[in-house]
Amino acid sequence: MDLNYSPEEMAFRDEVRAWLQTNLPDDLREKVAHYEELNRDDLMRWHKVLAKKGWIAPEWPVEWGGTDWTVAQRYIFEEECGFAGCPPLVPFGLKMCAPVLLRFGTEAQKQRFLPRIYNGDDFWCQGYSEPGSGSDLASLKTSARRDGDYYIVNGQKIWTTMAQFADWIFCLVRTDPNPGKKQEGISFLLFDMKTPGITIRPLILMDGRHEVNEVFFDDVKVPTENLVHKEGDGWTVAKYLLGYERMGTGQVGASKRELAKLKTLAAQQLKNGKPLIDDPRFRDKLSRVEVELMALEITSLRFLDYLHGGRAPGA
Repeated sequence: MDLNYSPEEMAFRDEVRAWLQTNLPDDLREKVAHYEELNRDDLMRWHKVLAKKGWIAPEWPVEWGGTDWTVAQRYIFEEECGFAGCPPLVPFGLKMCAPVLLRFGTEAQKQRFLPRIYNGDDFWCQGYSEPGSGSDLASLKTSARRDGDYYIVNGQKIWTTMAQFADWIFCLVRTDPNPGKKQEGISFLLFDMKTPGITIRPLILMDGRHEVNEVFFDDVKVPTENLVHKEGDGWTVAKYLLGYERMGTGQVGASKRELAKLKTLAAQQLKNGKPLIDDPRFRDKLSRVEVELMALEITSLRFLDYLHGGRAPGA
């Protein structure tokens, strides 16, 4: 096992770090640094900066705009973005819907949706969880009844992140109300959030922010051409997507940035006339956090070494 970067990977890291220093807009950097809420324009502006550079979708196939980076380069890029204080990339289109379309979508669906996802023309959200169907997702009840060239969708989704910004939603719906197993009879649909019959109601979090929502569907007409994969086999698609959803880093770069900021603040804050960072109890807690972060980074690098060998991630 080798947890060190190669000279080529170190050079790549320096290239990414220098580019981010020059091209990350100062106002977005400041918003992230001061924990200010990022609106749709903020998120998509950064998305489009990366798209113009050609760095928005490193894991996509090259023919669709991917970078052909190694897994190490992709990891380095994500960690450098975190360390620099970049706004997060909204994953629902880039890292969730797009891999599904690349694996299960028709050529027409790929041509229609992938360029717009890449360029940041459409903002996506995910319609999975329902009241009573969170961890037991297969028990979902939102229905889609076929009527000619349309599905008529009725039901509710909950905890729908950023639905208030979304142009499109990918949704798990039940097309067979009487399946043999609850994982059967579920389908994967894409639909426009401006379709009549869709209502969004905000759920305000403990910190006062509006990030998640309830979404209601009342006789929403969705063209059958927006069905991904086979009707009733959406569970296969959902399992594939959830595998991608888990493929995130431990955000080591962002945590390093936060830890450095904490040390700076602790050196300025006084306790009993002395800098807080000199207080033994505080210093002990700080050291414990730093050790945990080092352990997390080593775990991430071990995982990276595992992927280097061409092995697929498992549970």
